[in-house]
Amino acid sequence: MRPVVLDAMGGDHGPAETVAGAVAAWRAHKVPVILVGDEPRVTGELRRHGAAGELAVVHADDAVPMAERGPAATALAASSLAVGCELVGRGRGGALVSAGSTGAVVACAVRGIGRAGVLRPALAVALPSLRGGASVLVDAGATADPSPAMMAEFALLGAGYARAVLGRPDPVVGLLSIGSEPGKGNRLTRRAHELLAALPLRFHGNVEGHDVLAGTVDVIVTDGFTGNVVLKSVEGCVRTALTMVAQAGIASPQQLAKVARRYDPEAHGGAALLGLRGTVVVAHGSSTAATIARACVVAYALAGPEPAAVVEATAAERVT
Repeated sequence: MRPVVLDAMGGDHGPAETVAGAVAAWRAHKVPVILVGDEPRVTGELRRHGAAGELAVVHADDAVPMAERGPAATALAASSLAVGCELVGRGRGGALVSAGSTGAVVACAVRGIGRAGVLRPALAVALPSLRGGASVLVDAGATADPSPAMMAEFALLGAGYARAVLGRPDPVVGLLSIGSEPGKGNRLTRRAHELLAALPLRFHGNVEGHDVLAGTVDVIVTDGFTGNVVLKSVEGCVRTALTMVAQAGIASPQQLAKVARRYDPEAHGGAALLGLRGTVVVAHGSSTAATIARACVVAYALAGPEPAAVVEATAAERVT
């Protein structure tokens, strides 16, 4: 299998954490990684971990600032993100991992890797549910202002992800809204409902916020703005609730840690950017080495011949 291409300069912590994560992915999981970034800095970090020569390094003159949110990132043709996307687009790498700005990753990936016949790509995150397994939230932040037609494509992308990665042969799809009735929601949601109802998939109809973690449906479709708020609200609420339970002495730290890990970004590594001609995983901007390592493992699995088996095994590690 082709190696994972890692944007070594992406994220809040630059090459210090990304390089450490790449080394961990290689040594612990045998995931080959190509590091793209400022070669002297990247090589220096490799030496610090005693890993000089273990991983390939491709030099890039620039880095996309974390404040860059969109298409302007493509103007930096010599950035680590743009060079990394080109490597995947040319087939030298099997997948891209970046902890850079989501908007910048989307823009560079569309240019360097290309869309797979969709209007816009979408981020998919598998959220653990009460019924066991997980539900796919899509879009989790790639397209803040989609059209109804784009949301219909998100539903198809999410269903494909559920089949290929979560092993759901006939996934049930729901549309996130403010009520379960078909007429509820804003104009975008109401029109999207009409389009989803006409698609060749099992459309449940509208779902509400309390359904996100309940396992009501296999795929939850929404716009990227709402999806990103939902994702971060879930992560924050879980942390807050578990902290309150710990302070009350209701459960042991070991029991709480087992639950917390299921929703920890470090455990799932990042979100898959669907709708491209290659595999892309977007990690949190604040990713640590452990998060980057997990993102590389997930990206390598998604680009492989049997993503379901490998990703399910990865997910199982969250509760052990």
